[in-house]
Amino acid sequence: MQIGAQLYTVRAHCTNLADFADTLQKIAAIGYKTVQVSGTCAYEPEWLAEQLRKNGLRCVLTHIPPDKIAETPEQVAAAHKIFGCGGVGIGHYDLEACGVDAFAQRFRPAGRILGQEGLRLSYHNHDGEFRQIDGKTVLERLAEAFPPEEMYFTLDTYWVQAGGGDPIAWLDKLSGRTPYVHLKDMAYGRKMAPVGAGNMNFTGILEACLRNGVEYALVEQDDCYGEDPFACLQRSFDYLKDFA
Repeated sequence: MQIGAQLYTVRAHCTNLADFADTLQKIAAIGYKTVQVSGTCAYEPEWLAEQLRKNGLRCVLTHIPPDKIAETPEQVAAAHKIFGCGGVGIGHYDLEACGVDAFAQRFRPAGRILGQEGLRLSYHNHDGEFRQIDGKTVLERLAEAFPPEEMYFTLDTYWVQAGGGDPIAWLDKLSGRTPYVHLKDMAYGRKMAPVGAGNMNFTGILEACLRNGVEYALVEQDDCYGEDPFACLQRSFDYLKDFA
């Protein structure tokens, strides 16, 4: 399992290409070898490929507009191949408004095409996916609506716990379908914190990641509450590096 940085954490430092390039250099200096690209300014695939190469980084996952995935999966696959990324992520979707069945009908073809191109389509949860509908959570229904090879999951362990779920149990339940996880800690009052600075059971979570085939553990801290986000990423990396 490799430890990576979710660039959404430092999105305020990726608003133009010059800052984005500096940010990748800082991420590499912390010690991260992999990144997820999300929340950044627009970029050309060739530009990103060169910046990753210069800094010894690999992009393993993105979050891009869901409409683009559904409507032009072939172009999405071609662009991702240019910068060597095997994961295409849906960061958020209003499943309450559209319904799981309609979502599956829209995205199953894209998942199939991306799979044929050697990429994985992956859905990222928040807490809303733990609403119960007729005795099943939305996330359970989502997993049942797709063949495993057409939809994987980026299990955000913080949001699982915020939604009333057990991250360890969900890693076991989705075993083999979670090549990616998002890691941030939860402090008092549901405050987001660097990994190891809150109250989540990361010993158990990381053990569950390892036994269930998680390939990339991506540190994401949506809100650093005025702290330097690079310092927060450093603290999480220092806690996690022994599990890599």
